[in-house]
Amino acid sequence: MNALVALCHFCELHGPRTLFCTEALHPPSPSPPQPGTAIPGDRDREGDREGEGLTMRANSSATQRADMCEGCRSLPVSHPGFVSVDNETGIRFLSHQHPRQPQLFSVVRQACVRSLSCEVCPGREGPIFFGDEQHGFVFSHTFFIKDSLARGFQRWYSIVVVAMDRIYLINSWPFLLRHLRLTIQSLQSTALKVFDSEQCVCPQRAVRMNSAFSPAVFPHQRSGNAARSLPSLTQHPNLWASLHSSFSWLLKACGSRLTEKLLEGAPTEDTLVLIERQTEQEEEMIGWEGAEGGASLSQHSQSETELGRDFLCEGGKGDELPGPKFKSLRHLRQVLGATEFRQLAWHVLMGNQVIWRGADPSLIQSAFTVLKALLPVGCVRSVPYSSQYEEAYRCNFLGLSPDVPIPVHVSSSEFSVLVDVVNAERGSLYTAVCDDDILSLYQFNISSASTQPTDRGPTLLNKVEVALSNENLSVEVVSHCLLCLKEEWMNKVKVLFKFSKVDGRGREDTQKVLGLLGATGPGEEDNVRLLKFWMTGLSKTYKSHLMTAVRGGERTVSQ
Repeated sequence: MNALVALCHFCELHGPRTLFCTEALHPPSPSPPQPGTAIPGDRDREGDREGEGLTMRANSSATQRADMCEGCRSLPVSHPGFVSVDNETGIRFLSHQHPRQPQLFSVVRQACVRSLSCEVCPGREGPIFFGDEQHGFVFSHTFFIKDSLARGFQRWYSIVVVAMDRIYLINSWPFLLRHLRLTIQSLQSTALKVFDSEQCVCPQRAVRMNSAFSPAVFPHQRSGNAARSLPSLTQHPNLWASLHSSFSWLLKACGSRLTEKLLEGAPTEDTLVLIERQTEQEEEMIGWEGAEGGASLSQHSQSETELGRDFLCEGGKGDELPGPKFKSLRHLRQVLGATEFRQLAWHVLMGNQVIWRGADPSLIQSAFTVLKALLPVGCVRSVPYSSQYEEAYRCNFLGLSPDVPIPVHVSSSEFSVLVDVVNAERGSLYTAVCDDDILSLYQFNISSASTQPTDRGPTLLNKVEVALSNENLSVEVVSHCLLCLKEEWMNKVKVLFKFSKVDGRGREDTQKVLGLLGATGPGEEDNVRLLKFWMTGLSKTYKSHLMTAVRGGERTVSQ
């Protein structure tokens, strides 16, 4: 991660000061050695150490040293700092009181001053984000440390993360907040123990109330109490080495959790919905971890990865189960028959609840996997296999065990379809067949209370059936054809949503738009139902962007 982490302190005598800073140095790109040049090795590392010491000595001139107390200083000038090397990437993490480069020194100095003066959250303790393109963007978390000799019995600190990439830093907010709070809570709890022990020996509140106050003595009293370092407040002799390890891990972990991907064109609605759902799952995991007092980081990172993999590849678990499975929409159509498949696909596209009931979970889940390809990701709510009925508002794909009864209001509703998977009758002349021969193992009984004809529309289903019935098209070609059809109809959904929901046009104008979109004519009722159902699958990002653009346009017109 191209960022820098720094611990800052508000000194009662000298104001905001940078105490400790950790930065990442990326290895240079490999280039062929030139004649007469030395081979990089340990000498370069020693030179970096020397350069770091020179930078520190340059920043710590005689005037600055005289202007620093014990509370403003972390490492002595002669200290080489701390260095950690990532063997996988070759990145080195360097820690000292100030950054190595003069440009970074001014950036960190400005972030330190702003985080401990004007850029604070209500209560003066908590996270806040600020910055600009010129001086970088800053994630700052301010906090207090108990000190029995300080004014108000506490001292003010902040941890800042400085980066030039605003989007990356904002996307890392939950991760940084969670782990910086762990570091801060550790410092506060350790300092609180020291504070309590000092108060038991000599209560400072009573001493201050009984001591004589005079303006002449006050500055000397304040200067005596100001020079307490953070290691003395926490009684932690290896505090700076511990912070170096913590900050180095934070930079490494934060840089590896988010990766850049090249997108050809604008992201699709399915991609946006997947990103939103994965973000919601990460936020839920953060809330659970905070309620439970925090879990180990390695386990949490692993669980996040597995959640994302399971969500993006919902059919992955079903592929691991033994037994026959549906391989594609064409395979499902061949097994069910053209008429039954059209009836089932019609219910899927209309948003009705599709219930499969049988004893083979892998077969049912494979059916859902291929049927989900007909819908946008935002319209899919699936319960792969359950021992009890779930209402339609919770899921439109529901798998049930064979002994689960269907409620009367569901079986009599025209907004649901039931597929009963029963074992096929095997006569005495039955011979063993391959497990992939589904028709030799099961029979499929499709039932629905809907009396609406399904042979007219929607137009999307008619085009899908044409592609599936064309044996000259491979399964991959059919899947790409289906993807293009879904994108075409999602664009129509966006136009209708903008026209009817955002602009609030009347029914007559909406009918004209439907004609322009090609949704009128044969199967018009089915087309309209499909468009309205698919509106529920639009991403929150798109909706909020559209509403913001419309409101911005209204302000411009009014002005």
